[in-house]
Amino acid sequence: MSSLADRYSHTLDRIASAARRAGRNPESVKLVAVSKGRALADVYDLHALGQRDFGENRAEEGGDKINAARRDHKMITWHMIGHVQRRKARDVVADFDWVHSVDGVPLSERLNRAAGEIGRRLPILLECNVSGEESKYGLAAHRWDSDPAQWEALCAIVGSILAQPNLRLRGLMTMAPIVPDPELARPVFRSLRALRDRFAAQFPSAEWGELSMGMTDDFEVAIEEGATLVRIGRAIFQPQE
Repeated sequence: MSSLADRYSHTLDRIASAARRAGRNPESVKLVAVSKGRALADVYDLHALGQRDFGENRAEEGGDKINAARRDHKMITWHMIGHVQRRKARDVVADFDWVHSVDGVPLSERLNRAAGEIGRRLPILLECNVSGEESKYGLAAHRWDSDPAQWEALCAIVGSILAQPNLRLRGLMTMAPIVPDPELARPVFRSLRALRDRFAAQFPSAEWGELSMGMTDDFEVAIEEGATLVRIGRAIFQPQE
């Protein structure tokens, strides 16, 4: 059974190799270690190895870890990567450094209001459902390049979010389908990258540098298609079988 240090090192090597295959600098890809369901001791063990970015899916669980880590003076950047209920917006803004999963104007308005109350500008990503799976959260974006009405709806949402002074839109996020072969997820990642490029042309004054896509089973393909943030938990915290 490999150690945490071995699994972490191997994951970093795979990230770097995928970036090089795509002609990219490995430093252009940031690993967000997914610590949902993990004890704080596991986070600290990985932190001791040099990891600084961690992702949580739930506001309450994440908040408990975040506040404990702050009391222990751990320098960690915390990413909310799961669905955010609007009633939890104030807690998320108070605890997390980034929110990857903004899926509409109502949530963005809550986050904007909460961020304004504490005088911060919150970096966010817009979650887009480019696969069309009904089980996935995110803005409908599975026909963005062929359906003018869907594209116009997306542009209206982006315009509204960009107008909110306490949010800083930094890019897009998606969840790919669970598939037996990572290559089957490539079109989803490619579509998100193309959507980001189209938004960048439509809204050139905004920041569009980040693409949060790719998890344990498909992150190498996601990196080849432009991912800048990969969300990986199982490959690091559990031995690979």
